[in-house]
Amino acid sequence: MGAFILRRLLQSIIVIFGVIVITFIISRVLGDPVVLLLPPEATPEQRAYLTKDLGLDRPIYVQLAVYISKVIRGDFGMSFRHEEPAMKLLMERVPASLYLSLVATFFSICIALPLGIISAIKRGTIFDRIGMTLALLGQSIPAFWAGIMMILLFAVQLGWFPPSGYGGLSYVFLPALTLAFFFTAATARLTRSSVLDVLDMDYVRYARLKGVPERTVILRHVLRNSFITILNIVALQLGLLLGGAVITEFIFSWPGIGRLSLDAIYNRDYPVIQATVVVAAAFFVVINLLVDIIYSATDPRVSRR
Repeated sequence: MGAFILRRLLQSIIVIFGVIVITFIISRVLGDPVVLLLPPEATPEQRAYLTKDLGLDRPIYVQLAVYISKVIRGDFGMSFRHEEPAMKLLMERVPASLYLSLVATFFSICIALPLGIISAIKRGTIFDRIGMTLALLGQSIPAFWAGIMMILLFAVQLGWFPPSGYGGLSYVFLPALTLAFFFTAATARLTRSSVLDVLDMDYVRYARLKGVPERTVILRHVLRNSFITILNIVALQLGLLLGGAVITEFIFSWPGIGRLSLDAIYNRDYPVIQATVVVAAAFFVVINLLVDIIYSATDPRVSRR
């Protein structure tokens, strides 16, 4: 088990390093930030001075080497637009994104797991058809449209929730529900598939032939052995939510990582772009690493493979 965890840890470090390099190179494709930072009437001398001051006059491989050396020390550079440390700006947004992601994941679990389990147990019935129709509908509707419709219905027409802003449960309900909409559908379908696989196992048939009550079969045999797959689905969903809520945060004016990264892209703010992508990737990698550790602890076959 120790060798397995060490191997996965090494793979995680390599992935994060690759993200750092790729993000650095791609961010340079967005264009020259000097064009946005200076007024149109700026002289060539002023542009050259700012380019040198930002360190953009050196070859890209030199910039990359300097950047990696700083990242190792935890320094992601200064924001071009805000003139503050990029990591400081990012850390100010992490609590909002984490709050939104956890609530959205909670909504998704509460809806998707019962829906997927019931659809699998009642395979081929009206319950299965309704559940999978709802899942297909959830995966087909764009997040921006779902968010706008929820604002129009629950905020404008009914007045139950505020249309935007950051705050308590009344503020987080609509963006979290919008964010959970797509992932609920995907989680329900994958949960159904996982439970169906376990239902077809020989030990489940044997337990039923022995006369074990159906409730016991479902709880002790089916759900228990579907736990690893379901855990993987939920963990991946949380990792995606932490870094992939750009559209939802923009629609609801939610001050999270996604909104910060979108503003940084518009402003060609290289340090902030790089910091947000690297931190989001690190969240995702750490969550997957924790899931792998849980896998190896609950199922020794995982570490042996």
